[in-house]
Amino acid sequence: MLINDVVGHSHVGMVAMMPILTYLGHPVYNLPTALVSNTLDYGRFNVMETTDYMRNTLPVWQQLGFHFDAVCTGLMFSDEQARLVSDFCKQLSASGTTVFVDPIMGDGGRLYNGMGQRQVELMREMVSIADLTFPNYTEACYLADMPFRKDGMSWAEACSLMDAIAALGARSVVVTSARVDGHSCVIGRRSDTPLSGFAQRLDEGRYFRIEYDEIPVAFHGTGDIFSAVLIGHLMNGDPLMESTRTAMTVVSRLIDRNRDQQDHCLGIPIEQCLDLL
Repeated sequence: MLINDVVGHSHVGMVAMMPILTYLGHPVYNLPTALVSNTLDYGRFNVMETTDYMRNTLPVWQQLGFHFDAVCTGLMFSDEQARLVSDFCKQLSASGTTVFVDPIMGDGGRLYNGMGQRQVELMREMVSIADLTFPNYTEACYLADMPFRKDGMSWAEACSLMDAIAALGARSVVVTSARVDGHSCVIGRRSDTPLSGFAQRLDEGRYFRIEYDEIPVAFHGTGDIFSAVLIGHLMNGDPLMESTRTAMTVVSRLIDRNRDQQDHCLGIPIEQCLDLL
């Protein structure tokens, strides 16, 4: 089940994730936290929270006996939403459901338009119940209350950053868009114990990093694509580090194919690119 906002004009959030997860063999339920007219970087937007809908839908699904192998949470718009989703995820986790948390807040060293310190606090609450959370470097810094450094981190600092997020309660962590020792990479920290929801290499080190060559094109929604591919492969039995590498490869291929698209705020037309998955 995906719990995130639905954007009317862009392949981001649920709009980007659902085709990928379905293609990878996972039927998807969706619970929108808000209806958003367009991505916030256009400067003007309209948002309608769906808290009442969420509050009334969850009991219906429970009464119908719907089962969820995994839940992935995204953008929360209020304290009530965060509490509602957090309580629901705790119930699901107790019955064996895997909880993924994408702490959507910002990028490039700053919070997104309309975001503030309260959103940071809400995301820390969500991360506390995660089997796996996958912030980008900016979001990781906000979660850990550590400074964002444009020139990046040392490997020791990167491990400390992931440890700080794990200290919030997250059992495993993947951080995207990181720069470590001068190299662009995705870094990860596995759980110290086995997880029932997905595989890890417990016989290898606690931390890993995978370097990549950065393509100088910024599409909206690539983080959502990364998340969907990562989750899809984890749920298909691939280990954490291998699933992370696969998600990185897919995102790189998608960006390269669509790099000449004029409006990058529209995101990547994922339905036309499923062959790259």
